Amino acid sequence: MKETPEKQKILIVDDAPANIRILGQALAADYQLRIATNGADALEIVKSDTPDIILLDIVMPEMDGYEVCKRLKENELTRKIPVIFVTGKTDEEYEFRGLELGAVDYIAKPFSLPIVKARVKNHLELKRRGDLLEELAFLDGLTCIHNRRRFDEVLDQEWRRALRDGTWLTVMIIDIDFFKLFNDRHGHAAGDECLRQVAQTLKRSFSRAGDFVARYGGEEFAAVLAGTRLDEAIGCAQKLREDLASMDVKHAGSPVSDRVTVSIGTASVQPCEESSAAEAVKIADEMLYRAKRDGRDRVESWAQEGI
Repeated sequence: MKETPEKQKILIVDDAPANIRILGQALAADYQLRIATNGADALEIVKSDTPDIILLDIVMPEMDGYEVCKRLKENELTRKIPVIFVTGKTDEEYEFRGLELGAVDYIAKPFSLPIVKARVKNHLELKRRGDLLEELAFLDGLTCIHNRRRFDEVLDQEWRRALRDGTWLTVMIIDIDFFKLFNDRHGHAAGDECLRQVAQTLKRSFSRAGDFVARYGGEEFAAVLAGTRLDEAIGCAQKLREDLASMDVKHAGSPVSDRVTVSIGTASVQPCEESSAAEAVKIADEMLYRAKRDGRDRVESWAQEGI
C-alpha cells in the first residue's frame, strides 16, 4: 500500500486571534498548523518543531515580525525556512524591508484567502524541490548515504546545539579493516558491494533520533550521535560491530577474521567555548588509529567535558 505523504508544516505567527482563525480555517485541511501569538513563542516553536514555512505578522508586541525574521535568517539551523509576511502594513517601504530581510513574499491585509493559499502552495512546492535537490547533492553516489560535505554541516549544527544546550555529543570514525586486501582478493565490484552493505548496516544500527551517519571517504565512515555520552557511544559501537558480523561478508584476505570487520574510534565530548568540532574529529581519528594499531576489529574511545 502506498504511504500517504506527511502534511507539510505551517507556523502562523500573529497577535490577532481573528487573523489566526481565518488563516487556520483556510489551511488546516491541507497542512499541519502551529500557532504563535508573539515572536518569542514563535522562535521557541521553531527550535523544537521546524516548520516548512512561516506566515508572519509584522506588528506584534515586544518583538515585531522584522526582528523574528532577522533572527531566523541569522541562525544556520533556521535561515532556509521560507517566511511570508502577512500584514496590514501596505506601504512600499515596509514590503522592501521585509524582502530585504530575507522573506520570500509579502501579503497585505485584508488578504484574499485563495491568493494566500496559492502563494503558500507555490512556496512550499519550491521548498520541497529545493530540499530534494539539496538532499541529492549531499548523497554519496555509491552507498546512497550522506557524504562528507553533509557530515561536516551536520556536525557543525549539532556541535553548536550541544554548546548552547550543555549536552553531550559523540563523533565516531569507522574504518573497514584491510579493505585494500578485500579488493585485491575479491575484486573492485565486490568491494563496491561491500561498501554499500556496510553503509546500509550503519543506517540500521544508528537509527535513533539524533543519530547521523555518512561516508567519510574511501572505506571510512563517520557518525554524529547527538546527546550521547561515552557509555552509550561504546554500546552503539559494539552493537555496530555485532550487526556487521551478522552480515557475514567473507574476507578471505583479512589477517584478523574470515569476514569483514571494522575498527572504530570515538570521541564523546561536552562542548565548551574554547573547543571545536574539528578537535573532536581529530581525537576520534586518533582513537581509530589506536584501534588499528592494537589489532583492529575493536573500539577505542575517549571522553571529556570540554576539549
